[in-house]
Amino acid sequence: MSETLPDRLAVDVRPLAGNAGAEILGVDASVPPDAPTTAAVRAALLEHKVVFLRDQPLDYDSQVAFASCFGQVTLGHPIYGGLKGQPLMREMDSRGEGTRANHWHTDLTYLQEPPSLAFLHNKVNPPLGGDTIWANTASAYASLPGGLRRLADGLRVVHSNDSDYTDDTYSHTGAARAAYVTDVFEAEHPAVRVHPETGERALLVGGFAHVVMGYSPAAGRDVLRILQEYATRPEHTVRWRWAVGDLAIWDNQASMHYALRLRELTPPTRACDRRRSPCGWGRRAPQRTASWRRPRGSRDRGMFGEPLEQGQDSTPHSQRKGHDSCRT
Repeated sequence: MSETLPDRLAVDVRPLAGNAGAEILGVDASVPPDAPTTAAVRAALLEHKVVFLRDQPLDYDSQVAFASCFGQVTLGHPIYGGLKGQPLMREMDSRGEGTRANHWHTDLTYLQEPPSLAFLHNKVNPPLGGDTIWANTASAYASLPGGLRRLADGLRVVHSNDSDYTDDTYSHTGAARAAYVTDVFEAEHPAVRVHPETGERALLVGGFAHVVMGYSPAAGRDVLRILQEYATRPEHTVRWRWAVGDLAIWDNQASMHYALRLRELTPPTRACDRRRSPCGWGRRAPQRTASWRRPRGSRDRGMFGEPLEQGQDSTPHSQRKGHDSCRT
């Protein structure tokens, strides 16, 4: 079944699962889209939470230009930054430092203002493995029993880069983990967030969530585990098998994702190279100040989109080659 969006008959949207995911045909992302095409892609994205465009011949400039049509593109990563001369993108190589993502998460929730969208382009692909799963956290919230929904509505959760996600994905190298948490980022968010465009309520949990305000550590972990279990039920998910040239775009405000870990390849080879660009909706680019890198134990508090109480700095404190990506 497919749906052709109004006012743009060339844009063909084909849903992939009951609650998440759609493939879009008829869009060439190597050329900045016109307003109707941008609106059509955005509408499909807001409805399906993640959309996929096949066979997109993108380089750095064209990917950033396409992402810029949906919002202000941010720096590639607050810790890793981007490649030299390509600050708005992060290169992600399956054998690079800090590039495993085999733990459910919403991107960069340890920041006060996580990116709204992410644009991930596949450059090199393994013969087997490397799939990514996305979950619709809005449909997950709607599926909660009434009592649990009311409980979640009142929770606030501290997210940190020093978290279960980090312990899980950096277990293969202690040096990489130590570098990742040299500066600890923390931000407090509601467990349920109202989407600024759709008005949907969506769970905001995932691997960076680690403390529930007002709860003991053990009780807080139990609450997060229960909410996470609902958020990642198969009926809320879609699984994508990558091919070279694929472009995935997801709504980081109403989804989480999990990248399946690749098996070890012999002889060693570059199994996967994907480029992501992050994008923030209409926000001014943060200026560099000393308060961006937090010493261990400090905390940022606030919800998505709130003005910062202190200056924030989005310039990375290290330049390491990793996966490339764009976010808005």
